[in-house]
Amino acid sequence: MVLFSAGDTAWVLICTLLVLLMSIPAVAFFYGGLSKRKNVLNTIFLTFIAFSIISVIWVIFGYQFAFGSDIYGFIGQPANFFLQGIGLDDLNGTIPTLLFVMFQCAFAGLTCAIMSGALVGRMKTKAWVIFVPLWACLVYVPIAHWVWGGGWLMQMGALDFAGGAVVHINSGISALAVALVLGKRKNSSLIPHNLGYAVLGAALLWFGWMGFNGGSGLAADGLAANAIIVSNVAAAMGLIVWTIIDTFKIGKPTVLGAISGAVAGLVGITPAAGFVDVFGALFIGAVAPIISYYSINYLKPKLGYDDALDVWGIHGMSGVWGAIATGIFAVPSVGGVAGLIAGNPNQVLIQIISVIATMIYAFAVSYIIAKILDKSLNSIRVEESEEIGGLDSNLHKESAYNFN
Repeated sequence: MVLFSAGDTAWVLICTLLVLLMSIPAVAFFYGGLSKRKNVLNTIFLTFIAFSIISVIWVIFGYQFAFGSDIYGFIGQPANFFLQGIGLDDLNGTIPTLLFVMFQCAFAGLTCAIMSGALVGRMKTKAWVIFVPLWACLVYVPIAHWVWGGGWLMQMGALDFAGGAVVHINSGISALAVALVLGKRKNSSLIPHNLGYAVLGAALLWFGWMGFNGGSGLAADGLAANAIIVSNVAAAMGLIVWTIIDTFKIGKPTVLGAISGAVAGLVGITPAAGFVDVFGALFIGAVAPIISYYSINYLKPKLGYDDALDVWGIHGMSGVWGAIATGIFAVPSVGGVAGLIAGNPNQVLIQIISVIATMIYAFAVSYIIAKILDKSLNSIRVEESEEIGGLDSNLHKESAYNFN
């Protein structure tokens, strides 16, 4: 018989608030600081409106389709629309079901907020506001069900403790698809207008990520403690390695590189946090920034796509590495599942299948949604004069800085 646990409930309540912190204000500050001054308010607005739309959709029907009884491995059986029928005392494991709903809502909102970074400076507000609910229904909800809600990837045994596929690969590849439909910016150079904002955002992300990963076991126990330890060490390792790369490549460390490395490390450890020990975390955290660095500085220029704030380069690429690395470094002593090193090479194959399936589905559907909107709205991209003049003044009639 499953009993309510006040300790587990208190812990997941705290973790839910930490994940909320990651979306607003962490991502908002991080992206806002990295954007151009003339677009900072619009960049922040994209994260706030995305999270708000997802929050409404989630409680009306999103949660129900993602976590309802499985239908052919693809989607959940809808029930309890508007959360009707879910009582205050109903439990999901040892915590209230309503708390689980809100914890998962924070993940969904954060995923969409992350995606916005690739699109800054050139997407119409109307287009984004229409794209977000369509993407949530057709991309996020099905993938969340596949991996976490009893769908076909979960049945296959794919491991994703806190969102390597569901959050980071999903947001990264979806952002890339929309960026391709939008096309390149008129001026694709992007020097952060306020690096202090970005550092603050990265620090809040690091802090909030402890709840993001630490709460995903839904219990206040040793697994949560392990998730926090491995997440922190992966972030630290990512920061150190990116700093070393900067030092060798340009002759000096950069603060932007340091915080990028920390985020890459955190992304890489996200799917593995409940399955690997410190040894695996150190390796995952060390490799993630290398992959993201070379993706941003070599692959991106070669292929010519305009991912403004490198959502695919950091979240997508490090997410792919983290998902596969989970199958390599998983140890039974942590999550009860063995990976390649522990004698189960089949787990790597399962992880690769989950990565490929997520990438193909999320990219294809996101691209189709963006393409249809582009045709129906006579372009999802702002006018050239608006892009050059800045979206803050042209779309919002506001300025982030008033020096009068």
